[in-house]
Amino acid sequence: MDVSGPFLLLLCALHLTLTGVLSKHIDHRNLFTQRLCCKRQSHYVYIGQDISGSPVSVDVGMCRSHCGGASRPSHEAGQQEYSKHSSMLEFLRSKKMRPRGPASPDSPQPLSQLPSCGMNQVCEPTGMRVDRLLLLEGPREVEVIEECQCEIKLTQCIRVPALRTYHSETPYETVVDVGGCSRSKGSPEGFSCVPITFDSALVETPNKVDLIQTVAACELKESCYRVPYVEYYYETVHHADGVKEERLKEIDVGRCSGGCTTGNRCLLRSQSDPAICHLWAERQSSSCAPQGYESHSFLNQHAQIRTVLSITSCLCQN
Repeated sequence: MDVSGPFLLLLCALHLTLTGVLSKHIDHRNLFTQRLCCKRQSHYVYIGQDISGSPVSVDVGMCRSHCGGASRPSHEAGQQEYSKHSSMLEFLRSKKMRPRGPASPDSPQPLSQLPSCGMNQVCEPTGMRVDRLLLLEGPREVEVIEECQCEIKLTQCIRVPALRTYHSETPYETVVDVGGCSRSKGSPEGFSCVPITFDSALVETPNKVDLIQTVAACELKESCYRVPYVEYYYETVHHADGVKEERLKEIDVGRCSGGCTTGNRCLLRSQSDPAICHLWAERQSSSCAPQGYESHSFLNQHAQIRTVLSITSCLCQN
């Protein structure tokens, strides 16, 4: 009696069963899934009106930070939940006091919460182009993301390449490394990796040559910081032997750069999606402004004393 046929069928059934069981325990965050998940997705932004008065929206794109799509609750659902309470204060209290059940360690993480890259990686743009649009208020340049990929999170503050394509799909198409600063993890609170020195690159156009500002070096600084800004003046110098000399005087007057954060203004976040804020606090105006300065006095071409102030430090001010 030949039992090879039924025996092979039994082995095939056993193989399929084991494959199904093991696949439930495979970590979704494998490298293949990461590469497929970190990709560009559409993100439309309203730019303004063109010269005909029609609205202009551009798909600037964005790099997906998590796999899947987060389900966002509708506006009507939020209104129904709020209407159950007599006041906003009671509504906030009920949100705060609502118990949160601990997540089971064996339960798989939802696909929408899985990061699109590994623990030490981030999904960032690798290819961007600069489109020039003619609007009613004048020409405007818009950066559009073309490609994304997983990049390693750097622990040091360094300059990183940032390629931009200008005049895409024209005879003047040019790729320029404008540079950027790494988003270094583990930085002290209130400090960021920011550009401190700049350079420039020339891009040919049909009408003229455009000057593109590029990042030359980065440094870990507070969010509001001083950057060099050099200005030149003519200075007249009278020597002891009676000789009058006119020369060029260089002064680093400085500029204040960066932004000032006023903390987290979200008072009520969605429990299903923490990225959604239902209630925002009023924004407090804060700007990065000069804090300290020094004066430079010299004799100008007309034999008059000229005083120029230069910034020595910057501070966030309300």
